[in-house]
Amino acid sequence: MRKLLIANRGEIAVRIGRAARALGIATVAVHSEADATALHVTSADEAVAIGPARPAQSYLVVEAIIAAAQATGADAIHPGYGFLAENAGFAQAVEAAGLIFVGPTPAQIAMMGDKGRAREAAEAAGVPVLPASGRIAPGAFDGLAEAGARVGFPLLVKAVAGGGGIGMRLVAKSEDLLPAVEALQSMAARAFGDGTAYLERYVAAARHVEVQVFGLGDGRAVHLFERECSVQRRFQKIVEESPSPGITPETRAAMCQAAQALAAAVGYRSAGTIEFVVDDETGAFYFLEMNTRIQVEHPVTEMITGVDLVQAQLRLAQGEDCSAVLDGLTAQGHAIECRLCAENPERMFLPSPGKITRLVLPEAAGLRIDTGVREGDTVTPFYDSLLAKIIVHAADRPSAIAGMQAALGALTIEGIITNREFLLRLLAHPAFMAGQTLTGFIDTHRAALFPPKTGETSA
Repeated sequence: MRKLLIANRGEIAVRIGRAARALGIATVAVHSEADATALHVTSADEAVAIGPARPAQSYLVVEAIIAAAQATGADAIHPGYGFLAENAGFAQAVEAAGLIFVGPTPAQIAMMGDKGRAREAAEAAGVPVLPASGRIAPGAFDGLAEAGARVGFPLLVKAVAGGGGIGMRLVAKSEDLLPAVEALQSMAARAFGDGTAYLERYVAAARHVEVQVFGLGDGRAVHLFERECSVQRRFQKIVEESPSPGITPETRAAMCQAAQALAAAVGYRSAGTIEFVVDDETGAFYFLEMNTRIQVEHPVTEMITGVDLVQAQLRLAQGEDCSAVLDGLTAQGHAIECRLCAENPERMFLPSPGKITRLVLPEAAGLRIDTGVREGDTVTPFYDSLLAKIIVHAADRPSAIAGMQAALGALTIEGIITNREFLLRLLAHPAFMAGQTLTGFIDTHRAALFPPKTGETSA
């Protein structure tokens, strides 16, 4: 691999470029009109404009990205996360063009990206799954009430395609099921091109714990321990850490072994993440889905293992044997990641675009900051609100939390509204300090996390 095109933007594009340069691989950035002077563009060796600001006209245009790779002589493409990262058609088009796709095979993306088929693969590999219905085709509502009763309430209506929080609806009682399925199917058809859905049992006292896996593509796979990602808003993560503060060593071992077995069973290639829900009352864990890409929170795993996951992806993609890098892995200390976002927590975490008039990033031992912005940049409304990932590694969880508090306290960002103060309140909450980080954390502790402003009174 001599030259890599990075089919993404923002902090992940910058981070992939850093890994490529460390291996002596030249980099090509692609950019929309809105990103012409972005950090991921100026830090690459070459850059190609691929269209207007809206992703549907630039970062999601397969033909434009492949043409950019061919025009610059790139021989490989890394998709990052989001955009086309879990699009089997894109991976297939890359390989059909004679280029290396840095990631799993198109068939693996297609199989594990369909949540129904992924559940079947998990069951076949002996991984526990939650009670669920069969596939519900768009508009096919016959037997829906009976299916809901069999799964049990509360339940989640989930799209078989796509990912993230927008592909789910929580339903507490039977009379709300039909409207929720109709709304979810309509949204999924627009967002993912597939309105098929299914029902799955909802675990109220839940932890969201995921296992990082890496497959060599020949039936061999390893796990790189777990990350807890329970603290979320709108089903989307904002704080991740490892080890999980809420599972036993026995559960950790069983969950990691189950994830490794599933990755091996499907002959998985490259980095991937297998997500589980853990019932905090019983300790039982259940398969949720697999993300066939590098995760936003992968630095947490890198900090505790010392493995550069993106470099491992690149090495494997160019034919190297990565088994020596991944053998005998151990986890050291505790790592926490906070997502610094351009959003207003007091307004339901709505994005808050604008110009960054001042940005000062702290430096400290055990601190890593991955970002795609600089002072003077304008945050547009066209893309995800993530500005930077703050990652702290320390000997233990209390020390990691203290290091994160210090890092966020020393970070200065002006000109736009961010979630920095909200993150500081969250980290200082006694329940977070005690590791009581269930998926309903924000709603449960809303009064403390959203205190009245001066002159206001609480409801």
